[in-house]
Amino acid sequence: MTIAIGFEGSANKLGIGIIKDGNILSNPRDTFITPPGEGFQPRDVAQHHQTHILDLLQKALDMAKVDPSEIDIVCYTKGPGIAAPLVSVAVVARTLAQIWKKPIIGVNHCIGHIEMGRLVTGADNPIVLYVSGGNTQIIAYNEKRYRIFGETIDIAVGNCLDRFARLMKLSNDPSPGYNIERLAKDGKKLLQLPYTVKGMDVSFSGLLSYLEERADSLLLSGKYTKEDLCFSLQETIFAMLVETTERAMAHCGSDEVLLVGGVGCNERLQFMMQTMCRERQARLFATDDTFCIDNGAMIAQAGMQMFQSGQVTHFEDTTITQRFRTDEVLVTWRD
Repeated sequence: MTIAIGFEGSANKLGIGIIKDGNILSNPRDTFITPPGEGFQPRDVAQHHQTHILDLLQKALDMAKVDPSEIDIVCYTKGPGIAAPLVSVAVVARTLAQIWKKPIIGVNHCIGHIEMGRLVTGADNPIVLYVSGGNTQIIAYNEKRYRIFGETIDIAVGNCLDRFARLMKLSNDPSPGYNIERLAKDGKKLLQLPYTVKGMDVSFSGLLSYLEERADSLLLSGKYTKEDLCFSLQETIFAMLVETTERAMAHCGSDEVLLVGGVGCNERLQFMMQTMCRERQARLFATDDTFCIDNGAMIAQAGMQMFQSGQVTHFEDTTITQRFRTDEVLVTWRD
């Protein structure tokens, strides 16, 4: 029996989760939300995390009905992410590990998403499409590493959606991507946008620049509505992701796809990916926003697997890094 607590705070979502041998005991989350048209500053996110983390910790312990003495391992997000919020959460995790006299593990955020997805969906050995605010990667497991087959060569898909939402002055509550998805459902007219796929990699900055330069004139002309632009953006970027994921499946001979990351809970992306998988006699594994969006339980799950396979982070190495590649981690818990 292993009980792990996980602390996640790599961006604007603060999460603390407690897992007992694959069973999620608690997973509360608190999100820093800015006004419409505004992004978030790292210092403000860090302040939010510092303000709420102890209350969220008590909530997680109460929900799980677990005493700190019962916890076997403290896990925290080492990276990738935004430095200031990463540090603010890591400091709390380090302090608690010392106070509670527990081992500590620094977890790769991306691998946290993958392992939570595998736990919740039961996917065996899928091609992973990891899509979030800060990351866009197509991943396959091979020889003790999660290998990156393709990725964005500029901005992440979630960042593209967030910046477009700011351009349209959409609400950030509960998230910019959710509000784009909601409007896109009423879109009728498809605007041809730049479509950039280079082998296994994708690019979104040209598409975003195209919209930034033309959105106002397109809306004022009456030819396109705000709903049409949201619809066109989603259709284009998701088609790029489906194409590159299918190419990875063909390369690896895989018949499974796992969607993870905050953008992975988008129903239109899931529908497009499901259509592709059905044509290939493959299976799609996806979850809702409970587990797709950043949360503490995913860090606890990945950290617990690392711990059970013999990994522990030396205290002097319990730092953070903004750039922590998925393929840097030795995957000791998989055959």
